[in-house]
Amino acid sequence: GQREKSRTLPEELPLSVSGVLSDLQKQEERGELLRPLLFVSLVVCSVLLYFKVSLMDPGFVKAEEEEQGGKSEDQSMMIPQVPSNVKMQLCGYCMVRQPMRAKHCQLCQHCVRRYDHHCPWIENCVGEKNHRLFVVYLSVQLVVLLWGVHIAWSGLYFEQSWHWLRHNILLLVSFLLIVIFTIVVLLLLVSHLYLISCNTTTWEFMSHHRISYLRHSELENPFDQGIILNLWRFFCSCHLTAWEKIYFHRINEPV
Repeated sequence: GQREKSRTLPEELPLSVSGVLSDLQKQEERGELLRPLLFVSLVVCSVLLYFKVSLMDPGFVKAEEEEQGGKSEDQSMMIPQVPSNVKMQLCGYCMVRQPMRAKHCQLCQHCVRRYDHHCPWIENCVGEKNHRLFVVYLSVQLVVLLWGVHIAWSGLYFEQSWHWLRHNILLLVSFLLIVIFTIVVLLLLVSHLYLISCNTTTWEFMSHHRISYLRHSELENPFDQGIILNLWRFFCSCHLTAWEKIYFHRINEPV
C-alpha cells in the first residue's frame, strides 16, 4: 500500500533519477549495458533485503515449551543452553524467561534476543537473528544511494535562468533527497559498525545506567572480547549465543 511505498523511497529515488539524461542513460543509449544492469541489480537486491529484514524473526523469545519443540526446525540457529545456576528474569509483559541482553518491545509485543532497537524504517525489531542482515542491507543501500547521487549530479546542467530551474526542479529535489538519505544511512551504518566492534547494542549504549547486568558490573562492557572476536562472532557465527556464559566468564576473570 501507500505505507510500503513510502518506506521503500530510498530504493526508488536512485532508480527514478536513472531515467534522466545522466551518465547511466547515455551508456544505455550507446548499448553499454553493464553498468545500467549492475545498478538495477543493486536496487533490486536492496529492495529484497529490505523485505527480508522487515519480515524475518529478529529473535523473538518463545515460551520454554515452544522452544523445546522448535529446536529441530532451525538447527543453524539453535537455542543456547543457559547455565542451570543462572536465574533468568521473568518478563512482566509476555511472561517468558528473558535471556540476558533480551528486551521486551512494546510495538512488537515480544521479547527480542540481544535487542538492539525497533526500527520504524523496516517496522520490525533489530535483534540477534536479523541484525547481521540489517547491516548488510544498510551497506547495499548506501552503495545504491551513493551511485544515485552520482547519477543525479551527472544529469544536472547548471544555468542561471528560470527556464533551467523549471525543467530541472524535480531532478534537483530528488538529488537533495538522495543526499539526505545517504547521510542518514552512512551515519547509521557507521554507528552500528562501531557498536558491533565493541559488542554492545544501541539499547545498551543508550540505557547503560538502567540495565541491571551493566549497572552492577565492574566492567564497562562485560561482553567486549576485543574487536577481532567481536566482529567474527557477529558476522561469522550462525548460532545464538548464551550471553550469560560470556558475562560470568568475563566478570570472574582475574584482573
